[in-house]
Amino acid sequence: MAICILYMPSVKSGPRYYRVEIAMTLFEEVSVMLQWGISGGQGQTKVHTFDNLREASTAADRFRRRAQRRGYARD
Repeated sequence: MAICILYMPSVKSGPRYYRVEIAMTLFEEVSVMLQWGISGGQGQTKVHTFDNLREASTAADRFRRRAQRRGYARD
């Protein structure tokens, strides 16, 4: 399991987070879970499944880079 958590500290509504996690599923697939929202809030979750680790890690890197372009950074 690999996890990358990014933060955006100065926003009107409070600090925001964006989490990207890679994990194996019970059905021999690899999932990329995205979680985002305001710190202390409920947030949102989206899960993408892939056939192999290479595809999943490529997608996770793409999601991480997209979040960084939007202003999120590692703490």
